[in-house]
Amino acid sequence: MLRSLARAVATNHRWHHNHATFSSLSHSSRPPKPTPPFKPDPKKSAPNAAAAAALIDEQERRRQLDADDKNPSLDVGSNGRPLFSAAPSFSHLSRNDVCTYFKLTKDALNKVLPEGLPVGMVNEFQDSLRTALLVRQSFLDLRDNFRRVVDPPMWSSNGKGVKVRKQVVLDGPVSCGKSIALAMLVQWAREEGWLVLYVPKGKDWTHGGFFYKHPQTGLWDTPVQAEDVLKDFLKYNESYLKEMPCQIFDPILLGEGAGVGWLKDVDSLAIPEGTNLYELVKTGIEQTHAAIGVVVRLRKELSLVKDRPVLIAVDQYNNWFTFSEYEEPVTIRSCRPIHARELAMVGTLLLVTLNHS
Repeated sequence: MLRSLARAVATNHRWHHNHATFSSLSHSSRPPKPTPPFKPDPKKSAPNAAAAAALIDEQERRRQLDADDKNPSLDVGSNGRPLFSAAPSFSHLSRNDVCTYFKLTKDALNKVLPEGLPVGMVNEFQDSLRTALLVRQSFLDLRDNFRRVVDPPMWSSNGKGVKVRKQVVLDGPVSCGKSIALAMLVQWAREEGWLVLYVPKGKDWTHGGFFYKHPQTGLWDTPVQAEDVLKDFLKYNESYLKEMPCQIFDPILLGEGAGVGWLKDVDSLAIPEGTNLYELVKTGIEQTHAAIGVVVRLRKELSLVKDRPVLIAVDQYNNWFTFSEYEEPVTIRSCRPIHARELAMVGTLLLVTLNHS
């Protein structure tokens, strides 16, 4: 069940006095010219003044919003209904909560979405000065679809069977809420105990880092991205993975390590029986030569998990159906653009949607 499910969630944050002594032994018969008074540059002062005014306005808005939160009489939305939902979690949202706002906290979001928040969600919070998201009927339909995947209904109210889709692609105009809906689905699934592989920035899989063509597979490996994916996967799922034994014990194909080249006389890594998924993922993180092979194996292992539901959610999924930023030299004067499907990591997840494996 890949993404492109839809819109939503956040990542990690980065954020002399010159003492000069002058001495002069020269003398002048005339007094020095007086220093002209300082005149601020209007071109430079105007942006500074605008930024200061914007900061004051934002502080005032925050103060007013804080005051409004303490006044229950202002919690009124359309048709006299509450503006904010009283549901304790996404699982408890119902049709009565549509067009209301669901309040969140930054700490809770960072905990349940440690891979990072989608850009749309970050912008929403910045513009509204609130960590709250609009509950839409489209999200409830999406959530209920996957709820029925693990708990199929015995019957429907209209006598017709409910069509359950194990794979959903969220489509729509730019900034219509796809990424936010996807992030909300990921949060709901994790609250329900699902094992989730969440890729908030699918474009990163096709841009940047080190890449090379593996001579045995004919595909292009990107070990830097592979290591990042495995690290992100551990952030929320570590406790689950320690309880899940590996079911495939074929040796893992090794490749070229990022910045360290190839291993000598070694082209595969044995996986001993008794290895769990946590140990498998840690191997890919600690051994750069195995990173790509572990990601490919992990996708196969996830398809065999039976103990809990599994969700694979990929944002920016459309980037996997066009050319990557990588190029293959053809002649000394020309290069061939490499399509995303030629990348080993992208290809292994595309198999889930295109071949239903």
